[in-house]
Amino acid sequence: MDNQEVAIDVEAQIENNNDDRTLPFSIFKKANLPITLKFENVVYTVKVKEPKSWLSQTKVKTEEMTILKGINGIVKPGEILAMLGPSGSGKTSLLTALGGRISEGKGKLTGNISYNNKPFSKGVKRATGFVTQDDALYPHLTVTETLVFTALLRLPNSFKKQEKIKQAEAVVTELGLDRCKNTIIGEPFLRGVSGGERKRVSIGQEILINPSLLFLDEPTSGLDSTTAQRIVSILWELARGGRTVVTTIHQPSSRLFYMFDKILLLSEGNPIYFGLGSNAMDYFGSVGYSPSVERINPSDFLLDIANGVGSDELQRPEALKEALVAVYKTTLLDNVINDLKGQDGHCTQSIESLGDSKHFGDWPTTWWQQFCVLSERGLKHRRHDSFSGLKIGQVFVVSFLCGLLWWKTDLSHLQDQIGLLFFVSSFWAFFPLFQQIFTFPEERRMLEKERSSGMYRLSSYFMSRIVGDLPMELILPTIFLIITYWMAGLNPKPANFLLTLLVLLAHVLVSGGLGLALGALVMDQKTATTLGSVMMLTFLLAGGYYVRHVPVFIAWIKYVSISYYTYKLLILGQYTENEWYPCGENGNSKCHVGDFEGIKLIGFHSGLASSFALAAMLVGYRVVAYFALMRIGKTKAG
Repeated sequence: MDNQEVAIDVEAQIENNNDDRTLPFSIFKKANLPITLKFENVVYTVKVKEPKSWLSQTKVKTEEMTILKGINGIVKPGEILAMLGPSGSGKTSLLTALGGRISEGKGKLTGNISYNNKPFSKGVKRATGFVTQDDALYPHLTVTETLVFTALLRLPNSFKKQEKIKQAEAVVTELGLDRCKNTIIGEPFLRGVSGGERKRVSIGQEILINPSLLFLDEPTSGLDSTTAQRIVSILWELARGGRTVVTTIHQPSSRLFYMFDKILLLSEGNPIYFGLGSNAMDYFGSVGYSPSVERINPSDFLLDIANGVGSDELQRPEALKEALVAVYKTTLLDNVINDLKGQDGHCTQSIESLGDSKHFGDWPTTWWQQFCVLSERGLKHRRHDSFSGLKIGQVFVVSFLCGLLWWKTDLSHLQDQIGLLFFVSSFWAFFPLFQQIFTFPEERRMLEKERSSGMYRLSSYFMSRIVGDLPMELILPTIFLIITYWMAGLNPKPANFLLTLLVLLAHVLVSGGLGLALGALVMDQKTATTLGSVMMLTFLLAGGYYVRHVPVFIAWIKYVSISYYTYKLLILGQYTENEWYPCGENGNSKCHVGDFEGIKLIGFHSGLASSFALAAMLVGYRVVAYFALMRIGKTKAG
């Protein structure tokens, strides 16, 4: 059976497997607007810094590396372009560039990439689906929940809520996910759906919006041949609906190879073949590079020559690569350029109207809708963590332990009482800090993916995280204080208890805000944890309990210390300056609390200033976190 017969056989096989679909929202209906993708002389360069040892005295060298070296091509509606090449050949970089996902400051992209002869715009962005290789999904959500939340966020308000849900359910059915629709996605240490089902969920998220352009990065990676064929069959059907499909693929089987309309073969960033997949083997045979055996998987042969491995074992790999690049330029390049120019009159449909339409406005939903959906999704995803028995048990154990250690401590043991107050501020400085410091680093991949697709505003996401975390941020310290406060015998007046609780909750929110800011700034869990520990320990040392006579040149630290202001307000919430307490050797004398050595330097003044300082930190740390997040998922098209 020759190549053409294989291609026809595969096509017939797919069509026979397609049963009639009568669902209200078919994912295989035609695209809203067919888009012709053209890319001309695409060059992508990045700056690479050489690693420097701390013992070395030489300056760090910065070199410019060219990832893509003049790539040309065209993909029309109804076609699938598969980009092949060895690891490091530039496939993902080209896919990212074509999908408008090159982040600002990541590298220099030159050349011309056009969509119906127009540059990348918000309209194109709304009409584009992009499936990443790593499948960024929330592990604790079910398949249906994942797709429903995506539909509620990405489908425009021209759809009613129930219609969006039906659309998601239709995608579940048409992608063959009914069997696992109520199964969680899972992760390496949490059992969930299979790899193929997970990949179909990722594709489903993108085709919910009926995209005109669909980009996929290694959609069959790690899948068995049967599952891989099912994935490519879905892409084949989507393309036949008038969509333009571009995918990278590593080493497809021969059956999959002939399902692709066009092939782009890359070698170290250079194109060495662009054209019909069915013509690839004939082309290399015509230029003197035929496989050494008769029956061979075409993709195996193409990857071999892209790696510089040919039938002539004496030819050096680098020489073969250079020869293939030169042959491409002399035999194929002119044809590709002529094909690009010859399509100018066939792709004149305007995308601007698509960008301004009710289907693809600036944002598909309102700020409030995004906030509500993201809040609900966040609570469902994080309920396993926020309300975990380990976390609740930790708080209960520490609170009862404190209550027992400081059992019924009265004013005759004033030093012990203020020791308890400082311990409370210390414990509730580190606990929320380490809870919140992981928030954004853990969600970075998801945030990059969803922000790049224009799913929601950053402000709606940020506020949903802040508000969604409040219950556990406030409930646990409240339980802690209720237990410890009365067991330890602190001031029993309701007003004093409520003031102490208010100060503690403010302290928790400020410490959590510091964690959010550090996590967003550093985006690395280990680094952020180390930095947070050093900063909080510095704040504790300057808090006024351990060191009372701080040298002038370093005394300024207390004015930026969360612990200093919290400790002062906790003391103000318990005592008054002229309150008496038993003193002397036998406790027979009476002294003013304001004269106690551990409190005197803290003082009973500036309570309002301390409150304003905590309020400023409460807002300030979150503002820093928000602006730090603005760089995540930001592309040149907004």
